[in-house]
Amino acid sequence: MASRLKKGLAVEAARQIAPRVTHLAPGLTQSFVREALQRAIAGVGPLPPAAHAAEAQLREQHGNVDRAVREIIQNHVAYAGVEGLATNLGGLVTAAIVAPANIAGLALIQCRMVAGIAHLRGYDLDDPRVRNAILETVLGEETVMKMVKKHQLPAPPMAVATAPQHDPGLDQTIATVLANELIGRVIGKRIATTVGKRVPVVGGAVGLVADGWSTWRVGRYADREFLPRALR
Repeated sequence: MASRLKKGLAVEAARQIAPRVTHLAPGLTQSFVREALQRAIAGVGPLPPAAHAAEAQLREQHGNVDRAVREIIQNHVAYAGVEGLATNLGGLVTAAIVAPANIAGLALIQCRMVAGIAHLRGYDLDDPRVRNAILETVLGEETVMKMVKKHQLPAPPMAVATAPQHDPGLDQTIATVLANELIGRVIGKRIATTVGKRVPVVGGAVGLVADGWSTWRVGRYADREFLPRALR
């Protein structure tokens, strides 16, 4: 009962704080999400492009796509765990400073993972429909299903990726929702780790588990949604 109450307080507080974080970090908008996706696909710093990394995994797994997909998921869960630990060592006082870094890192890692899976399953990462499907997948299955049911999204990722035509209006909708969703997740997680506990290491440990678990769930969702398809 106490844990549910704590979680409820964290979620409600996240809803109140998320707009403030967006105000403090105006880059956390749909343009920020699109930039994270572009960097995930094209590569950034020591991280090679998503398709190149996916092909390397495929070679390691001797051409077995399903095993390569599992390796991609495991690798990115590890990346997310390390990133979550590093960006969650502070408390609420530092939230406005480190939360943007946590949001950006999580978006990049999860977009890169989903893009790699989509590439191995035969989808063109330059196709705007596929890019929208990648971002929609990062939202998570539960959020997507709720939004589809309310007609806020037209369909799940697989259907978006294979739609007859690209819907430009969908670009902004998905990117905006994802930006808000990521902000809510990160701030809610930070509040949850500081309600009744003010030891920074606890926040770091919870950040590691939470970001890793979130990434694993997104990876499994991508595995189910992006069914094999031959490139045209």
